[in-house]
Amino acid sequence: MKSFKVHSTKFLILAVAVLLTLVGCNPASRPGKANFQVSYQPLLDGILYPSLILGYNNYTGNDEFDMFEARLTPPTDNSVMRIVIDSSALNYETEIQETLGKRGNEYTFVLRPKWKYNVLRNLRQPGMIDLTFSCYLDDERVGVRNLHLTYRSVNECLLAARDTAGVLTDFKWMFCAYVNEDHTEIDSMLADMLDQGVVRRFTGYQTTANTPQQQVKAIWYYALNRGITYSSITCTANPSKRSNTQHIRFFDEVYRYRQANCVDACVFFASIMRKIGLKPVIFVEPCHAYLGYYTDKKRKNIALLETTITGWVNLPELERSADSTGRIAEKQWTKVSKYLTDKQQQDYLNGKSDIETVKHQVADALFEKASKYDVDAYNTNKKYFQDPTNNQYRELDVEKLRQLVQPIQ
Repeated sequence: MKSFKVHSTKFLILAVAVLLTLVGCNPASRPGKANFQVSYQPLLDGILYPSLILGYNNYTGNDEFDMFEARLTPPTDNSVMRIVIDSSALNYETEIQETLGKRGNEYTFVLRPKWKYNVLRNLRQPGMIDLTFSCYLDDERVGVRNLHLTYRSVNECLLAARDTAGVLTDFKWMFCAYVNEDHTEIDSMLADMLDQGVVRRFTGYQTTANTPQQQVKAIWYYALNRGITYSSITCTANPSKRSNTQHIRFFDEVYRYRQANCVDACVFFASIMRKIGLKPVIFVEPCHAYLGYYTDKKRKNIALLETTITGWVNLPELERSADSTGRIAEKQWTKVSKYLTDKQQQDYLNGKSDIETVKHQVADALFEKASKYDVDAYNTNKKYFQDPTNNQYRELDVEKLRQLVQPIQ
């Protein structure tokens, strides 16, 4: 009986020793020691903004803004760390490798996925994405983390966001990422504008005979002839209560679909103005935006333009309504005649002017209204525009902000 107890005790000791050895060799024990963690920028509230990724891809400012961060504590000295971000619908497989120093110290790394920029540029619907991060120490996997994020349309522009402490981060420069003076359609559009006869050439600020106002009027007449109508798409279904966003159509979308809200139209006009050498400014107020542009090279004087007034008339409809003799249909005449002087109306009714003349006269009248429409609001709110701490009123000088960000292509 005594012998049995001795052997049983020895067996128990041996079994415990073997078990401890197995536990010590089990790789599953190392993840707890490495404590690999991945986090997403808390300011963005779990939301991925394709426009922000594309904007920061061409950002040259000093403000650092990283979206993903990894932390780990190596259990051994001089470990070779490798973090792999799996490929997904929005990114390619991405890998970073570093040699760590002393064990027990926590190390933090910025993770920058290799994004599929063409995919991001064409995202028009919101959705969800899972990003998987795997960490290896000396080629041994020590942790896997998954982030489940929602993403927004590329048209959703992040203007500002507050952190949980209420501190605001301003992303106003993102507006200018939608202004695209490099768009391939603009050259052919400029040729069409010259054919309209409003100006003979586009010279920017180089000559006094061809004023900036006349050149902007040529763009204005083109927009009216294009039939760009006002379409109010501003609200989004963004679930975040800490983010201020705005739906903005790209230049090619305004051109193709002939629809624009106040911001879209400002972006459209500003793109063409930049192309011909003018200096546009976008003024953003609560629930509205309008355009300004400097009338002199030294930037001393500014003119305003309420771009949504392009939607007050539809010149293509006016032209389509004309009969074989060029006479405008009564319904269309009623819509546009109110913008003409009495003499202009009589000249048309008496056959002294034609439909092309009427179109130019209507465009001129609306251009004058658009140039005066926001003057009172601008003078009243100028002090707010000049206050850098006021994020409800923004004066977005495209030339200055272009030094920070290039157009989203």
